Amino acid sequence: MLSKIEVQKFKTLIEINGLINSNYSNLNSLLTQILDSATRLCGGEASSLLLVDKESKELYFEVALGGSAVEVKRFTVKMGEGIAGWVALHNKSIIVNDAESDKRHRHDISKSVNYPSKTMIAVPMRVKDECLGVIELINKKDGKMFDQEDLEWLEIFANQAGIAISNARSLEKVHSEIHLLQNQLSAEQGYHTLIAKSPVILEKLEIIDRVAKTESSVLILGESGVGKEIFAEQIHIRSKRSAKPFVRVNCAALPEGLLESELFGHVKGAFTNAISNRQGRFESADGGTIFLDEIGDLPLALQAKLLRVIQERTFEKVGADNTITVDVRILAATNHDIEKQVEKGEFRSDLYYRLNVLPLFIPPLRQRPEDISALADFFLRKFMAETKKQFEGFSGEALETMLSYSWPGNIRELENCIERACVIGKNKQIMAEDLLLKTTFSHPFQESGERNLKNAINAFKTRFIQRVLEENNWNQTEAAKDLNIQRTYLSRLIKELGINSKE
Repeated sequence: MLSKIEVQKFKTLIEINGLINSNYSNLNSLLTQILDSATRLCGGEASSLLLVDKESKELYFEVALGGSAVEVKRFTVKMGEGIAGWVALHNKSIIVNDAESDKRHRHDISKSVNYPSKTMIAVPMRVKDECLGVIELINKKDGKMFDQEDLEWLEIFANQAGIAISNARSLEKVHSEIHLLQNQLSAEQGYHTLIAKSPVILEKLEIIDRVAKTESSVLILGESGVGKEIFAEQIHIRSKRSAKPFVRVNCAALPEGLLESELFGHVKGAFTNAISNRQGRFESADGGTIFLDEIGDLPLALQAKLLRVIQERTFEKVGADNTITVDVRILAATNHDIEKQVEKGEFRSDLYYRLNVLPLFIPPLRQRPEDISALADFFLRKFMAETKKQFEGFSGEALETMLSYSWPGNIRELENCIERACVIGKNKQIMAEDLLLKTTFSHPFQESGERNLKNAINAFKTRFIQRVLEENNWNQTEAAKDLNIQRTYLSRLIKELGINSKE
């Protein structure tokens, strides 16, 4: 007959085994549950689960429960150092029922966290005889000693933890390879990967779904680096023209003398070096979509010809007399204040109105904080593959730094920042100093205290909205226009975030 405690132990093991074999996405939560069960069933007062960092040859606290769990997680232990380090180095289990007199014990950590260790038991987490980390229990309850039975049960829990870690790492590797293949496929097709988490961008995508079904011209507005080309791609991909070409032209990248030929093509002998007939971008895009980026830089002389293409779908190649007819949908984008250009006579008003049938404004990254962490994770996976380096995400301080920064260069700047951090980063995580960013906002956890993404985003929103309100003398209607949101939504945010003019 099994005792009640043994029955409970077996039930717990079956539950954890079921979680390991299911599609369990949160490794830290699973390890916490394993450690909590081991601590409870073996009668420990406190416990820790440490993982081995192969590069630094150190162990860091992944999970800590009871005692001074929060304080102890700031420490690392070298291989061979302390009880956990000894277990990791020798890949052997150990019972220490007089920790205070054991020379291997890190007494300095116990003193620093003000939690004396009297009895300890520690076992390695192994996969194929490789030590991935250590589980240790501290101070058996009621002043008792840890025994061989505790050791045997703890080793079973450690094996389960090792399997969970191995499965999670394998899954992470598979996901990374899938993302890489998806990105390569998108690149081969000429498209970028769209990352969207923020409500404002998800709302834009709903608009794009409706816009894509039409044949009207679309003018995409927004600061440099916000991803206007990606949204143009989405309009084409979601349209009935998706099987046809998507042709891109950067109107600012070519000199005026070559731009006309690039857009409309030329015939042999039309100008010096025109040694053969050339097909232009509009002809290449026949049946599909043409994207004219930086349309605000299009010379006035070409604006009239572009207007004719929009109105009549016809044009002549440079140096040719015959007229070519095309079926092309035109998408354009600019980071300029194009209305001011029209007022100054730098951009034709009739062309502006033709292009601006369906305007689409893409907000800057600083107004969509929910996208920052998602984009950062995406770029981290991309550049880990390119640099052949591995990082376990971003440190809390690094995430805070990114959420506090204003990103004047938007997504393009964020991508460059993550690439730089991958190149210079030396720790298991990307640290704040690797980003090389100078922030002007105060620490986002100074008031909230708790370190999590939701609080960081709310802190960022509070400061940003308050600043915009102050710039508009607390006029909610004008502030809502600057934020590109409804005034009623702004009013709700003010209430939810507790923003007031006295702060």
